[in-house]
Amino acid sequence: MKKIAVIVFVLFASIMNAQVTFKPGLRAGASFSTFSNTRSDYKTDFYVGGFGEIKLTKIYTLQPEITYSQQGADNVKTFVSYNNGQDVIESRNLEIDYLSIAMINKFTFNGGFQVQVGPTLDFRLQDNLLYEKSDVDLAFVMGLAYRLPSGLTFEARFKKGLVDVLDSDTYASSQNNDDYWLADYNTNVSFQLGISYPFGK
Repeated sequence: MKKIAVIVFVLFASIMNAQVTFKPGLRAGASFSTFSNTRSDYKTDFYVGGFGEIKLTKIYTLQPEITYSQQGADNVKTFVSYNNGQDVIESRNLEIDYLSIAMINKFTFNGGFQVQVGPTLDFRLQDNLLYEKSDVDLAFVMGLAYRLPSGLTFEARFKKGLVDVLDSDTYASSQNNDDYWLADYNTNVSFQLGISYPFGK
């Protein structure tokens, strides 16, 4: 127990003695998203947002983020049963827009290479779904980045939702009597490629 207390004290003292800095910044890029357990293609769209870079040590930075992101999936396969018994497969493009609040942990190593990990809480703003299962998504982000001496950073992230966002059991149109060809558990899956830049010296 004493050893743990000593380790915690040393870490706390090192953070307090370090020169803690804060820099606001902007980030933007392209997103490639889909839903798990669906027969679909990745949807290409974008994300844009702001962040606050709280540098606590030489290596570790805590970065809260607020991001608007467009997600969904293209060509989601739809199984259609007509009254005459003829079955066909159609496809539709699904869209969900989120406002994401993330808490990213950044670890910067010599040469400017970074590892970025953290949770994000996404709030649904709008969509073109017939039915949805949740207005909120809890996701986990992990990625790699490269930071130039100027501060400009190139980022590649993988974002995986944990919440079932589509009500696949009742996802039907009363007009056409069609159901999306979905499994029961459909989560957001997204890859992001973009840049970020913090302001200030």
